Amino acid sequence: MFEICPESPADEYEVEALYDLCFAPGRTALSSYRLREGVARVAELCLTLRDGSGILLAAIRFWPVRAAGRRALLLGPIAVHPTAQGEGLGALLMRDSLERARAGGWARVLLVGDAPYYQRFGFRKLEDVEMPPPTNPDRVLGLELRPGAWVGLTGPVTRAEMPAPLAQTPPAPHIRPDQKPHPGESADERKPADGAAPDQRPLGP
Repeated sequence: MFEICPESPADEYEVEALYDLCFAPGRTALSSYRLREGVARVAELCLTLRDGSGILLAAIRFWPVRAAGRRALLLGPIAVHPTAQGEGLGALLMRDSLERARAGGWARVLLVGDAPYYQRFGFRKLEDVEMPPPTNPDRVLGLELRPGAWVGLTGPVTRAEMPAPLAQTPPAPHIRPDQKPHPGESADERKPADGAAPDQRPLGP
């Protein structure tokens, strides 16, 4: 019996300890973590998986980024405790979180990982989307939560903008009647941002 719940502030220490256990020392020095610094996680998609006794067995997090100027989710890290690996918990957490992302209106997800593992979830290599160096381009993978969401996108993955204070929020851009959104996106996804991106392996970075 497992329980999947959104990560709460009370889970922070345990989740960080799980990531430290599963990944090599110095994981936060990866270029991907520069995308996350100072940017809030997508809280409703950051999940924990516990067994019936409340022991944390797996965790997954998502961060907002811009991919070729479009709104996207950056998946990771995802980790499963070494004693529970091979039981399908990573796949369970992946599918649950991706369904929540789709229901929440997100159009596209990307990650850096091993294609043979992530293909089972529908991820494919992104040929023209550039993660910051020294990321291996063969490991840059994307998933469409809306049909056509990755079609024609070319450019870098950048850091998401943090919302400006209310008093400084600029007016919404004027959209011409003849200006059509990119396939798989709505008009509010077009706001630009600047920054960079992350890395992970099967069942983690």
